[in-house]
Amino acid sequence: MSFNSSAQQYLSTVNGTSSTSAYGSSSSMPAINLDEEIRLTTNNRERAQMDNMADLYSIIVVLEHLELAYIRNAVVHTEYTPACTQLIAQYRAASSLLGDVAPDLERFMKEYNLNCPAAAKRIRIGVPATVEFGDGGRSTESTNGRVSARLVAEVVSHFHTTVDYLRIGMAAVDQLHPSLADLMKSLNNVRSLPADFEGRAKILKWLIKLNGMGASDELSAEDRRQMEFDMESTFASFMNWLESS
Repeated sequence: MSFNSSAQQYLSTVNGTSSTSAYGSSSSMPAINLDEEIRLTTNNRERAQMDNMADLYSIIVVLEHLELAYIRNAVVHTEYTPACTQLIAQYRAASSLLGDVAPDLERFMKEYNLNCPAAAKRIRIGVPATVEFGDGGRSTESTNGRVSARLVAEVVSHFHTTVDYLRIGMAAVDQLHPSLADLMKSLNNVRSLPADFEGRAKILKWLIKLNGMGASDELSAEDRRQMEFDMESTFASFMNWLESS
């Protein structure tokens, strides 16, 4: 059948008329109602799944705009931080509702042509940029150049909490991630801490790893041991810097 005859048959089908093929045979097909609603789902379960995937899509788009707005100084850190935290939590909640059909972030963005690199990075890390890098606000350290005792106490407390969790066998993501995020935030509050302080990279590595797991997932014994070692070495580096500052 030629292209023209195929096109003619298609047009006649849309118009509800019969057409003659290149071989002389006549066929009659039902008309297509262009105003008829096309159903993407066949039952309530599929509809709920489609709605959750739509939520996932919108959360990623909104988070991308929020990240770019913060980068361009169009939103202050006091507004950015809670909004970003909420969007990350909403993404995780929407993903969990999809269960076994929850798509991988990269695959989901590729399948639906989502170009949102800033949102993807923020979701992978699992904490706002103000926690990862600090909020860039005015230092709360004392003006005589010495680090505030309160800030040091916060850092030490979060270090001890995280390491204690690991030592007593707590390995679930929802147990370790909040403590680790608090530790990163407390470190960033110490403004005089060098930007290249190696402990930040170690903490960020574990934040990304934990954020890529489910809330009830647990670290393996090997990972737990490595994380404990990284936290202890980071704490030692922090104390060495503190003594020399």
